[in-house]
Amino acid sequence: MSKRSVLVVAHTGRPEAIRSAHLVVERLSEAGIRVRVLDGEAEEIGATGVEVMPSTAAAAEDAEVVMVLGGDGTLLRAADLTRTAGTPLLGVNLGHVGFLAEAERDDLAATVDRVVTRRYDVEERMTVDVVVRLNGTVTGHTWALNEASIEKAERERMLEVVAEIDGRPLSNWGCDGVVCATPTGSTAYAFSAGGPVVWPEVEAMLVVPISAHSLFARPLVVSPRSLVAVEVLPGTPRAVLWCDGRRTLDVPPGARVEVRRGAEPVRLARLHLTPFTDRLVTKFGLPVTGWRGRVRQPARPTPPLEDSQVADASTIGGEAPGEQRG
Repeated sequence: MSKRSVLVVAHTGRPEAIRSAHLVVERLSEAGIRVRVLDGEAEEIGATGVEVMPSTAAAAEDAEVVMVLGGDGTLLRAADLTRTAGTPLLGVNLGHVGFLAEAERDDLAATVDRVVTRRYDVEERMTVDVVVRLNGTVTGHTWALNEASIEKAERERMLEVVAEIDGRPLSNWGCDGVVCATPTGSTAYAFSAGGPVVWPEVEAMLVVPISAHSLFARPLVVSPRSLVAVEVLPGTPRAVLWCDGRRTLDVPPGARVEVRRGAEPVRLARLHLTPFTDRLVTKFGLPVTGWRGRVRQPARPTPPLEDSQVADASTIGGEAPGEQRG
């Protein structure tokens, strides 16, 4: 068997994901590729001849690709394992929208064949690094592919925060929270909070207040080189920092959350060079009935030349009919 290896990560709470994992393991093994599975999923998958790996970054090291069978939540979980290793993620959507997934469940066999023959491209997605400080002391740090959201921890009271961009205060907001998102996350929580959709190749950070009581509480798009900070004012309720809906840190009153471009991107394997516009239309079911595209002008036939025009054309360059240069 070759030294090639693929890590398979599955949403084992879904019977369809387990069936899909069996097919993936079988086809990859037949092609002579070693298959890894996580120790927390090995029993549910129940495949034989696989290499059981700890659920740490070591599971993805030296693997060619990580095949993720599930929805966006499963892919975000797998991103925890692959970001430091730099192994690309290839998502097969078994969920609902599946914006991060590259293939659908009906294409599973063809997707495995593309992995076997190495027919895929890899693109990098921007991440954010997040630090929480209290009185100048770092109390926690984490990262996110989609977004870092500072949210109120008590339902009955609003947060009082002040937003800062590149060391300068911008505005106070009484709100339910603030979402700091990447372009990848613009179609996730930030989208639900009223933020814009940002094409993945645009490098930027989004700052989107959630249900803010303020005259100036519009979504912001800032430079990827900016440092965005959200300070939870003293006397306000306790807040919670959520990153990708998975990792959480406590943000007490008086604390400061700093968000900047991540030092390490997440790599995604791509099978199809589908325009992002088409992905939006497909995933959101957007109506495009009536679209005709750019209408091409019909070619106009060249009108015949008059006798005088023929004579004039023959003299172009300063040479009349029958005239010879000496």
